[in-house]
Amino acid sequence: MLYTKEVMKHFQHPHNQGVIKDADSVGEAGNPVCGDVMKIYLKIVDKKTGSKTKKVIKDVKFETLGCAAAIAVSSALTDKIKGMEIEKVLKIQKDDIIKDLGGLPPAKIHCSMLGLEALDEALKEYKK
Repeated sequence: MLYTKEVMKHFQHPHNQGVIKDADSVGEAGNPVCGDVMKIYLKIVDKKTGSKTKKVIKDVKFETLGCAAAIAVSSALTDKIKGMEIEKVLKIQKDDIIKDLGGLPPAKIHCSMLGLEALDEALKEYKK
């Protein structure tokens, strides 16, 4: 299975890997077929822009047990959302992450969903 240089870069040297002990929210997702599991930690702050206050992801970390694609997706996703307004984060699609990584083998496309599912769970928990 061939991976792009970008996938290998994120797999070999993942960004934002770890835990946020005082996270505002944590989400977890797993794939029972392949066994991959991802947990994402969010630190969210209010950012004032003019007269509006928006929620922004100040920090994000992940823990992923899985294949090279799952780890690369986790790393790329966390890079993408760090510093982003939640409104914009909600618009991210799996194809955005796949594009950021320069593509994924068809058999590994499901890995891109794992990161977004964990992120979705974390955001749902935060809204509670």
